[in-house]
Amino acid sequence: MTACPDKADLLQGLLDDELDAAHVRALEAHIATCPACAEAWAEMKALRALLGDPALRPEAPAALRARILMDIGAVPPLHAVSSRSWRAAPGLRRWWGAGVGAGVAIAASLLLMVGPFGGDSALEGEVVAGHVRSLQAQHLLDVPTSDHHSVKPWFAGKLDYSPPVPELAAAGFPLQGGRLDYMAGRPVAALVYRHGAHVLNLYIWPGDGPRQPDFEVRDGYTLMHWRDGDMAYWAVSDVMAEEMHAFATALTQAVMAQNTHKP
Repeated sequence: MTACPDKADLLQGLLDDELDAAHVRALEAHIATCPACAEAWAEMKALRALLGDPALRPEAPAALRARILMDIGAVPPLHAVSSRSWRAAPGLRRWWGAGVGAGVAIAASLLLMVGPFGGDSALEGEVVAGHVRSLQAQHLLDVPTSDHHSVKPWFAGKLDYSPPVPELAAAGFPLQGGRLDYMAGRPVAALVYRHGAHVLNLYIWPGDGPRQPDFEVRDGYTLMHWRDGDMAYWAVSDVMAEEMHAFATALTQAVMAQNTHKP
């Protein structure tokens, strides 16, 4: 039923709490005696309640949420010892951390990017495709064990290099095992970690890359790419950017510790 023509706008104002006390009292008295306005008022309140149902509010996609967090600076910087102030450029935020010793720079710094990796778009897509492929039945692990002392020697004879295999359970990313994969036109080591219900694939092979880890969101997946020594690292998962950030911190510190204790 349609409300009285001169009361339609007032009813909307009443619904939105925009009327003063005098108009509220007068309109409520009118509603009490006018069936048309009473029915229109009831329909408006019912529609407001329906639209307020939390079930009608879809959760933002992981990619969108991660991009917003990056853009507003909600993801904190890595810290090895101390941190320096961050600098921002249009569409790009960069955090620098102070390092200790050679090779600590990448452990103490992050580059969070809103655009694609420079010059690595095809390989970026290959990494995401490899991650998705690994989640299919019986494609995730060739050596299913949380013992990094077992995973590392498993790669011997299968690759022409020896990848580092850090254990990150203390940081909330327990090792699940490893497998052989094919990336960048060659066989590569893939280490598998978990964070709650999320799987993280870490691809390692001899190659180039940025000294400071690049972050990118593609098709709902968060990627990280960097180089340490002569090894290229690509990490990919559906975790949020801040969780990948924590993974980066734990991983780089663990690799640095392993290198420090080498004979």
